[in-house]
Amino acid sequence: MDKNYMETQKEYLVSFGERPWGNYVVLANEIDFKVKKVIVKPNASISLQRHNLREEHWFIQKGKAIVKSAGQDQIMEKGDSIDIPRNTIHRISNYGQDDLVFIEIQTGDYFGEDDIERIEESR
Repeated sequence: MDKNYMETQKEYLVSFGERPWGNYVVLANEIDFKVKKVIVKPNASISLQRHNLREEHWFIQKGKAIVKSAGQDQIMEKGDSIDIPRNTIHRISNYGQDDLVFIEIQTGDYFGEDDIERIEESR
């Protein structure tokens, strides 16, 4: 891996993260993409947010979600997917009674947690 990339990304190479809404596991962290398995607890949501330096692709693996993207709400279930372009305000919420599990593929120029602009905190 490129040394400069490692220096700027080293604090973001965490493989597991606990959040009030659930947790995530980093499955791959490469110079040009990052892959996470994200678990959202029932009746919980990630923060309403946007990213300037990356886009995301979400694939629902288990559960029921409401995805807000660019002001539109979309119901999603197992097998559904959505692309979240850069600078798009977005959120995923679990409206089911079981855990929501989705795979997040990040592509772009930078994958650090400090590229998250939180518009509204998680619930």
